[in-house]
Amino acid sequence: MSEPAPQDRGRILYVDDDPGLGRLVQRALQARGYVVELAADGDAGLARLGLGGIDVVALDHHMPGQTGLDILPAIRALPDAPPVVYVTGSEDSRVAVAALKAGAVDYVWKDLQGQFRELLGEAIDIALRQEAMRRDKERAEQAVREARDRAEIMLREVNHRVANSLALVAALAHMQTNAVKDPAAKAALQEMQARISAIAGIHRRLYTSDDVEAVDLDAYLASLVEELQAAMKAAGRDHAIRLDAARVRLATDKAVSVGVVVTELVTNAYKYAYPPEVPGEIRVSVAREGTEGLTLTVEDDGIGWTGEGQPRGTGLGSRIIRAMATNLRSALVYAHGRAGTRATLSFQG
Repeated sequence: MSEPAPQDRGRILYVDDDPGLGRLVQRALQARGYVVELAADGDAGLARLGLGGIDVVALDHHMPGQTGLDILPAIRALPDAPPVVYVTGSEDSRVAVAALKAGAVDYVWKDLQGQFRELLGEAIDIALRQEAMRRDKERAEQAVREARDRAEIMLREVNHRVANSLALVAALAHMQTNAVKDPAAKAALQEMQARISAIAGIHRRLYTSDDVEAVDLDAYLASLVEELQAAMKAAGRDHAIRLDAARVRLATDKAVSVGVVVTELVTNAYKYAYPPEVPGEIRVSVAREGTEGLTLTVEDDGIGWTGEGQPRGTGLGSRIIRAMATNLRSALVYAHGRAGTRATLSFQG
């Protein structure tokens, strides 16, 4: 009864100009379960590799008119190139170092007794295991990238739906504002509408951005200020808002807090800074402080407020500002000894 054929553990290409040695290597590797093909020189080896299906290349150093170091870069440049084990009879360690630098995964010294064939088999075993691990890692990383992309698409869609829902709530608040007659109730609904719009603006930007974790703070504030100015003008309060914001990418949760603070402070300035029929502007700025610090400032030239004493109105705006400042691990500071109101909030970007 004939012996069963050895298990096919992989296909090896052995490149060597010595046909006798090639056959010895072929038998030794076949005994380990490999299918072995032979190539007499580098050109023949490259031609075979171009057909595909080779799992590992064993490349000899000395060949007529060239060395393995001449062929190795061309092998590594192939699409989906197989790992290369370098075989050399030279005792000059610089050859092995050069081969490793050129992309070989291992090297084997030839010897007169033929022990290198056993060492070559072990080197090929290791090369195949390493290649399998590398491919598994690439597949896992690709799966993670695809999962992340799917999650970002889903999150972007969630932001889109949240923005639409908040816009609907703001529209309902606007309708309710028009329906009520009480001035205090009307003002409260207008302020609530502004707060909702500030948060909705963040979600609109996240929906249209490639980055779902951060927003361009300067662009977001520009849009927010424009909406605030239009809303206040419609309510009969017409003051220009000047924005000077550094170009900053800010995490979503922090941007929400900043947007709500700006909304509250600008709304307060519209309501209390200037007496009726007195013109004046409101200035909003965001400046960098050091490498990671940011400073938000909202100021006007009106009657002035230092943050001390009983706040005008219900005090809800002040409580909201303190809550948002706490989210930013900061506190709002009012300037003293100047005309008008200047409120500053410093935080880490």
